[in-house]
Amino acid sequence: MTPRGELVLVRHAESEIPRPGGPDEYHRPLSATGLVQADDLVLTRPTRVVSSPYLRAVQTVAPLARAAGLPVDTVHELREWDSGLEPTPDYARHYAASWADPELARPGGESLAQLTERAVAALTALADGGVVVVGSHGTFVARALVGFGVSTVDWPFSRAMPMPAVYRLRFTSGHPHITGPGL
Repeated sequence: MTPRGELVLVRHAESEIPRPGGPDEYHRPLSATGLVQADDLVLTRPTRVVSSPYLRAVQTVAPLARAAGLPVDTVHELREWDSGLEPTPDYARHYAASWADPELARPGGESLAQLTERAVAALTALADGGVVVVGSHGTFVARALVGFGVSTVDWPFSRAMPMPAVYRLRFTSGHPHITGPGL
């Protein structure tokens, strides 16, 4: 399938920090600041709004969907990277190792290479000629950008990505023109 139209990738707004014993990834919400940030994202008139099933991603695109009179459809393939790590204060060391070797997969997790394939496949299936807003997560968005050919996306880029962040992929002849923070 050749992607058509425009995808607006939205990294979720500021969320509660993961902690042992805290809400799982599906239920971890936006912080109070993140809820305000989400209200400020009414930025386009989409034809469809889809999101990762994780609460923080849905909460980020919900105000935009309401303003457009559209539902938020959740798509499991838009979820964040399953790194195979439990919440840990030294996550950055583990993430850096994964970015250095995208084929590295921890027990029970997926590699960044697998995430890239999942992201590109899911987003390509959504690019139907309209303007589709996609609520997702930092590592997912970064690896999608890599998969669509942005060679400057690396671990420092991913780590510095703001919350929220908006990237526009406009497809012409199947090739995306990509704009967003840091590009």
